[in-house]
Amino acid sequence: MKPKKSNIFFLISFVVFNFLNVEIFAQQVENETDAKQHSTAFNYIFKSGTDGYSTFRIPAIVITKSGKLLVFAEGRVNGSSDTGDIDLVMRSSDDGGKTWSPLKIIWNDGNNVCGNPAPVVDFETGKIHLLLTWNLGTDHESDIIDGKSKDTRRIFVTTSNDEGKNWTEPKEITSSVKKENWTWYATGPCHGIQLKSRAYKNRLVIPCDHIESGTKKYFSHIIYSDDNGKTWQMGGTTPQDQVNECAVAELPNGKLLLNMRNYDRTQKSRRISFSEDGGLNWSAIQSDTALIEPICQASILFTEENKTLWFLNPASETARVNMTLKASHDFGLTWETAKILHAGPSAYSDLTLINQNNIGCLFEGGLLNPYEGIVFTTFEIK
Repeated sequence: MKPKKSNIFFLISFVVFNFLNVEIFAQQVENETDAKQHSTAFNYIFKSGTDGYSTFRIPAIVITKSGKLLVFAEGRVNGSSDTGDIDLVMRSSDDGGKTWSPLKIIWNDGNNVCGNPAPVVDFETGKIHLLLTWNLGTDHESDIIDGKSKDTRRIFVTTSNDEGKNWTEPKEITSSVKKENWTWYATGPCHGIQLKSRAYKNRLVIPCDHIESGTKKYFSHIIYSDDNGKTWQMGGTTPQDQVNECAVAELPNGKLLLNMRNYDRTQKSRRISFSEDGGLNWSAIQSDTALIEPICQASILFTEENKTLWFLNPASETARVNMTLKASHDFGLTWETAKILHAGPSAYSDLTLINQNNIGCLFEGGLLNPYEGIVFTTFEIK
């Protein structure tokens, strides 16, 4: 008797289905194994799922006057969401990043959001000023932008007089650095700078961004202090919108370069703007087509020793992958790839000069997603 066609079809389907399930399971096991192996290979300074935090995000790094490294992040208690119970945390290293201190909580305001770290070192006084933002943990970004939130986005500063061991009570400076028609607001997230040019010597500058109420347009701007961090005020805003998270560098001619996250998808690259008056006014925005991005934060750093501008971001037009360090020896006119730090999932970052031979690179990265932890590595300048 010949078997029915329906039975043959069922048998073939059963075999194929189970074969595919075995393949999928094998791939999952392989991915999980790779992830564990990759995790140990990464030098995680903040590893998601440790120290009581579900996720660590939003890295920032500075080096103090004595050479101590301070790294900052958001410790997100319940998940990876940008809202909810989020603390501002840090760790430090006295040996150039070889070993690190235990995690230190700088600000835990219950179930509210304490984040967007933007530290800046005052090399005249030795103090470290940490600019940050706060909002209710129950207020979502979209509600703040729409004006439907219970509270708003507020700006604070805390200061350390002893290279990160202790921090002052966070002081609110919202009224000095935020206009009434601004809704969403972010400091950094990345390091700020202290200007060296004669006209604005020792000015502290923090890159920021905001959204206007009504128009809901995104802009980048800076805030600054001319009295060693005692008071802060608004600097200039970009003349065009569709930009937000940004980083700032001072070039040898005294110009400031603002490098910005770009929301205009007709050009999938970073936006830049220049200031010739210490950040009070900014030139028309232009594209830097050599610096592609998938819509993500990035970091820049100028090193005087070799007159080089450095840039770090996920170098892709479509996804947060391929964390790449680039170098420019002509102040941003042209760029070359210095090193791909991680080809896989990666997102936010920051940079600092450790010594004349090494750059410290801090970035979000993982094997399966970018938010498995915050990684520290160094790049040797040759």
